[in-house]
Amino acid sequence: MNRDLSQLNYSRRQFLQASAAGIGGGISLPWWSPLQAGMTQKNNPHSVVMIYLPGGPTQFETFDPKPDSPSEIRGSFSPTQTKIPGVQFCELLPRLSAIADKFSVVRTLVGMENRHESFQCYTGRAGGRNEDGEPAGGWPAFGSIVSELLGPGKQGVIPYVDAAPKMSYAPYNNNGSHLQGNPSWPGFTGFNHIPFTLEGEVKSDLVLNGIDIARLNERRSLLESFKHSQQAFDVEGLDNFQQQAFQMLTSGRFAEAMDVDQEPQSVRDRYGKLQKTDPSFGGAPQSPQHLLMARRLVEAGVRCVTVAFGAWDWHANREGSIEYLSKKYLPVFDQALAVFLQDLEERGLFDQTTVIVWGEFGRTPRINAKGGRDHWPGTQSVLMAGGGIQGGRIVGQTDRVGGVPQDRPVHVQEVFATLFNNLGINTETAQITDLSGRPRYLVDDGRHPIRELY
Repeated sequence: MNRDLSQLNYSRRQFLQASAAGIGGGISLPWWSPLQAGMTQKNNPHSVVMIYLPGGPTQFETFDPKPDSPSEIRGSFSPTQTKIPGVQFCELLPRLSAIADKFSVVRTLVGMENRHESFQCYTGRAGGRNEDGEPAGGWPAFGSIVSELLGPGKQGVIPYVDAAPKMSYAPYNNNGSHLQGNPSWPGFTGFNHIPFTLEGEVKSDLVLNGIDIARLNERRSLLESFKHSQQAFDVEGLDNFQQQAFQMLTSGRFAEAMDVDQEPQSVRDRYGKLQKTDPSFGGAPQSPQHLLMARRLVEAGVRCVTVAFGAWDWHANREGSIEYLSKKYLPVFDQALAVFLQDLEERGLFDQTTVIVWGEFGRTPRINAKGGRDHWPGTQSVLMAGGGIQGGRIVGQTDRVGGVPQDRPVHVQEVFATLFNNLGINTETAQITDLSGRPRYLVDDGRHPIRELY
């Protein structure tokens, strides 16, 4: 499409404001494009849910406790025995420990930079700075690549949805923002394939009191008048865009998936209630209902869902020590994630849904003078489950103080190779073309799915 992207965004915003297409939640619409209509739907039913933990969670107080280390390394908590013989997690994770045979943990992830940027988790690469060697347009997110290669999900459902709450610290959001350098947005797959954002920047454009799906249909006639005002909107293929907009907003499958209130109260109660995080972190609340939303979205056929959960930058320079923060936030994390995994299994979605839970890096082995842990890209623990991944496996072992891999370092690109593999995408052969016309493989040469997980 030979149009200026800012003009395209402005035109779509005009469209949204004029049609007042609100259905109870904010959504951003760059995914809609006339180009999308020509995509061929692939029949692979698998999905990926990426649960991003903004700020970088501690591996010591979660999945890699070091009980035999000095107190300034092991921290305040004891380990607890999991369902996997000989494997211990932190005592603050009793529910996950009890179902540890359902998921696996990589304890030796490497390849992340010391940057507070969700971009690393969503793309598997660093971006924004000259030394990163990004191609023109920026690296595309995992979900963007999936959208391009596989197209819409079952019955034409949108392939890539960001269900994260909007966060005040921009680089935590799934929008290609960086601490330094240029935004890597939309990536060289283009605006056709960025995530459909449930709580995005144009939320105010989409919410109008009193407008429901039934009344939305009445506004079709208003759109007809747009045909006589093409100069005002000036977007190539606008009719196609209008049609897709209404199909999405009024489709029972997607609209119902976004309405968590349709779940029985017992299910919503089981997931748990929202717990706010201190605003100074700039992260997300701990919102179990967003995990329930993610389950509903993959059940509806969305191929890739991203969710941000909590605020994990635990230096002890905000709110309290790592002991205080762990006691406050880890029980909610433990319950919500355990229920989410169990719910997927109970609804027959576990084998076709890959779940990954991680942050942009881990935390330092030694507790600092304030009682917190600082940034540590040397390693981190990553939870992976479902989609063909075997449960009950621990990949890699860190050294005595949990600082670096003692054996089997797992590169972030291997994680992405695993995620693509679970969607039926062969990283040995699959390629996408960048803006210069150069075909690119999805992961770096020599990076393969994590064999120990199968």
